Amino acid sequence: MVTIKKIGSAVVGIAVLIGAVGKFVPHWFMTMPFPLSIILWISTGHGMPPYFSTDAWKEDEIDTWTRDGDLVVATGAKSGTTFMLYCTHQIRTKGKDTDDELFPDVSIATPWPDLIQSRGGSWAEQKERYNTTILPDGRTMKEVWDHPSYPFRIFKSHFGPPELPVRKKGGKKIKYLAMVRNVLDVAASMTDFYSAHTDEFRHLWGGFPPDVPPDVRDADGFHPAMKDMLPGNPLEGIYWGYVNSWWPYRNDPNVILLHYSDVRKDLKGSVAKIAKFLDVKLSSSELNTVVNRCSMEHMKKANKFHYYMPLNTDSTWNNNEHFIVKSGKMVNKGHVGNGKDNFSPKVVAKFREAEEQMFGHDPALLKWAREGGEFPPVE
Repeated sequence: MVTIKKIGSAVVGIAVLIGAVGKFVPHWFMTMPFPLSIILWISTGHGMPPYFSTDAWKEDEIDTWTRDGDLVVATGAKSGTTFMLYCTHQIRTKGKDTDDELFPDVSIATPWPDLIQSRGGSWAEQKERYNTTILPDGRTMKEVWDHPSYPFRIFKSHFGPPELPVRKKGGKKIKYLAMVRNVLDVAASMTDFYSAHTDEFRHLWGGFPPDVPPDVRDADGFHPAMKDMLPGNPLEGIYWGYVNSWWPYRNDPNVILLHYSDVRKDLKGSVAKIAKFLDVKLSSSELNTVVNRCSMEHMKKANKFHYYMPLNTDSTWNNNEHFIVKSGKMVNKGHVGNGKDNFSPKVVAKFREAEEQMFGHDPALLKWAREGGEFPPVE
């Protein structure tokens, strides 16, 4: 009996300790091996992935660092984010940044406020470093992302409303570009994405995302990344929550909601549509130049998409040599509709079932999320 009481007291003590760490110093969990690191992180109430924060977008904060006309490229994960960041940069420069002098890396030219770049860091402690950090070429980071020639600045996010205050009354007038992709294509891209991260990045975040090769499957044909994004699992929000959050905003004047398949099928028309939304007038020649520079072929040649973390302050991280993803892994084939070809019938059926579960309340949304095309106005 005494032994049982001792065990019980020990369990309670451990639970209290874990709760205290989760409340006051949750980044300590990231020093533990995977998956224990993530289990403790989630069990103490923290969201996934562990390096995301919504603090920059809070209504009482966003006006302190944005200005009128800023663009937030808030595309869904694995739904053309890097593609849209680079393409909107081409639009704002009218294709004239021919040597990518103003685009040394995607994370420098188009900052990502969601991303906490240091273990134990926060938006508040890294905010000023967006202005003062010195790049290897001697420029400050601000000289790149806030270049005086830009008609607007570009910021990256993977969030949707309400985390992004799209309908905030008063304050800065900000535009939002959101983009959705067919869920099977997202799932196919996710299988490559886990293993695309560098070991140095994983080391900061408790081994997440795990280094699981894309060809690893369970008996039913599921890759771990595919399971993680199904409803009820840790990464549910990156697709299902994201799509549902943006759908009611599709006709807001400061929002352009795109479908990845539509942009890929008609890149020229899509560039023109985005330019109009951004109040950028492109001549016929400029439009053709921008379209060419937005192509997969050009982006692969440019290879400016390592996602450096120049604001990181961890001793194990080298800001000039380490980056989030391995070289060449952020610009892939960009296929449309091929996701289902990579999956077993059980996997396809499970995702179809999930679509019905998460979008079936609105047939128009269900059809658009799968196929793209025109969507009806908000009733």
